[in-house]
Amino acid sequence: MSDPNHTPSALITGITGQDGSYLTELLLDKGYTVHGIIRRSSLTERPRLDHLTLDPSIYGTRLFLHYADLDDATSIRRILFKIHPHEIYHLAGQSHVGASFEIPESTCEFTAMGTLRLLELLRDMDPAPKFLNIGSSEIFGHPDRDPQDESTPMNPVNPYGAAKAFAVQITRVYRESFGLFACNAICYNHESPRRSKSFVTRKITNAVARIAAGRQDTVALGSLDVARDWGFAGDYVRAMWLALQHDRPMDYVVATGRLTPLRDFLEIAFSHAGLDWEKHVTQDPRYMRPAEPTRLVGNARRAKDVLGWEPSVNLQRLVAMMVDADKSRSKRRDD
Repeated sequence: MSDPNHTPSALITGITGQDGSYLTELLLDKGYTVHGIIRRSSLTERPRLDHLTLDPSIYGTRLFLHYADLDDATSIRRILFKIHPHEIYHLAGQSHVGASFEIPESTCEFTAMGTLRLLELLRDMDPAPKFLNIGSSEIFGHPDRDPQDESTPMNPVNPYGAAKAFAVQITRVYRESFGLFACNAICYNHESPRRSKSFVTRKITNAVARIAAGRQDTVALGSLDVARDWGFAGDYVRAMWLALQHDRPMDYVVATGRLTPLRDFLEIAFSHAGLDWEKHVTQDPRYMRPAEPTRLVGNARRAKDVLGWEPSVNLQRLVAMMVDADKSRSKRRDD
């Protein structure tokens, strides 16, 4: 834990994303001063953080944003040595699996090498901040067992998974070789109303809202035969924080332990709006991935036993939250 006599401080990369916004809220609620790194190319509009950055009692006093790119070690070094945070939560990187086949080099540059650059900078800091890297179930790809845990061999099947596998492994190397307090949170799919519409879950719930409002008729998806372990992002950032409060650095699988077919997700989402999904869902080859992971379901026993973490939002409640939020948005504007 940080010194109780001083205000704890944290640096978040990827602060404008889904997880970054929930984690920022959590840390502010716990009395932290929060710093976030944002890309120079980021839009000036940051809807997931607007409720915080537009509040003068928070922004500029307890929340600060800094411009830097993950391939710019000089700027990141300057930020790190200026604020010297107690904790670093590394969430940034190209996180869309499908897009990683189109932009594999930049995916690896930011997701893999960006992690290495941060770890190298931490070696020069005294004391070094506690560090959490966010891994992904995609590192397992085609696993040799299910459910997967922290000892499951990595076998990624896409560039994103390969980049994340490097990031997870290099974090372990720096922990074991240089004594850094460096952890991995190997997070399975986690969703929320703040999820980008480029991800299939939010694409579905947004389509449900628009179909219910008469603004569209169908939604085109890729394979309907996939299944995932879906949880709530708000629960998962709590596990991230807990990982850095433990007295020893470890890796943790963060998951619900429940494997849900996409068809079941569709059923829950459409039925919540009184619709039959089979009348509104089509398949489009453009959304088929060259390689699809199989049976990615996590065993979060270590997170439960060591950190006392368990998910609090089940899938039915999560999907209802997402559909209701998209229906509210649909009433306000045609998005």
